[in-house]
Amino acid sequence: MKNIKKFISLALVAALAVSSLAACGKKESSDSGESAGTENAGSEESSVIKIGGIGPTTGGAAVYGQAVKNGAEMAVKEINAAGGINGAQIELNFQDDEHDAEKAVNAYNTLKDWGMQALLGAVTSVPCIAVAEESQKDNIFQLTPSGTAVECVQYENAFRVCFSDPNQGVASADYIAENQLATKIAVIYDSSDTYSSGIYQAFAAEAKTKGLEIVAAEAFTADNKTDFSVQIQKAKDAGAELVFLPFYYQEASLVLKQAKSMSYSPIFFSCDGLDGILDVEGFDASLAEGAMFLAPFCATSEDETVKTFVTAFEDAYGETPNQFAADAYDGIYILKEAMEKAEVTADMSASDISDALKAVMTEITFSGVTAKEMTWTADGEPEKAPMVLQIENGKYKEL
Repeated sequence: MKNIKKFISLALVAALAVSSLAACGKKESSDSGESAGTENAGSEESSVIKIGGIGPTTGGAAVYGQAVKNGAEMAVKEINAAGGINGAQIELNFQDDEHDAEKAVNAYNTLKDWGMQALLGAVTSVPCIAVAEESQKDNIFQLTPSGTAVECVQYENAFRVCFSDPNQGVASADYIAENQLATKIAVIYDSSDTYSSGIYQAFAAEAKTKGLEIVAAEAFTADNKTDFSVQIQKAKDAGAELVFLPFYYQEASLVLKQAKSMSYSPIFFSCDGLDGILDVEGFDASLAEGAMFLAPFCATSEDETVKTFVTAFEDAYGETPNQFAADAYDGIYILKEAMEKAEVTADMSASDISDALKAVMTEITFSGVTAKEMTWTADGEPEKAPMVLQIENGKYKEL
């Protein structure tokens, strides 16, 4: 039961969620969103299934939200061109939350007033947690493509495409130990961020069981994330052979640059937040050579499904899709598969659709661009194999 899960995870998540909310920036935003995917829809309201989307398309995390928006739009257009869902076309309305919890709730309310029948989002964890509180009250089905915090799916109406933070921490420690990458590990993490702290805590616990020694665990906060010289020096002095970086690529690019200037070259290992580091403006990609990270998607994969997706995305948007685009693309198709399984029709209420989808999510098996044979447990978590990528010659390579 998800209520049990909520109590178990409360000690881990509650303080982290509060600190992350305090760190979010405040700026003015517009309530206007963008609708897409109904080029082939009929004029009757009952012929359209309305799917909302929430994520940052402006601000510091815009690279994530824009990728999700693009991936979702592409899937919607494909599905509509193929006949829609049970004969109904999809209309997608994507709202900007600027990676801010309050603005995410405002976006949710805008979508609810629009007539949203299911939600893809939110993109980042703290806004996703805030929206989950609202969607469970309204019993609107919520599928987050990339919200990794435990509480993103604490309620029975919420599921996710991506791995959770604890899952990433455990999988990282397991991979490092099983492949004997190092025995002395340093960790640098953002203690003010739910994503980073959640991964770190799970990593530390699993590392202990795997015989990995954490010789330095150095924190930073959102208010002090430009100078990492102290944390790097402590890792170096402790003799760490590998430095684990469970945070986003913007800060990771600074760590790699500063480590180079300090003549420190350990193995760097990260999680899905590192995806995008090669696109940082002015970043020397050679600094990331050899870095490894967990990810659900590799754009250079030889898998035919992935190759087709990448080609179509590049043609449509002029850039290579990242994992967030891939998660969202799969997310729309997952909603389609679940809705078809549940025999959802466009004239059903959002609450009735939610009840129908909750009943079938544990029964479907989905193969897409982020996983093969993906299934879900009743607590909203996906079951799929993790993937590790390494940066080689300025490109991502699946190991």
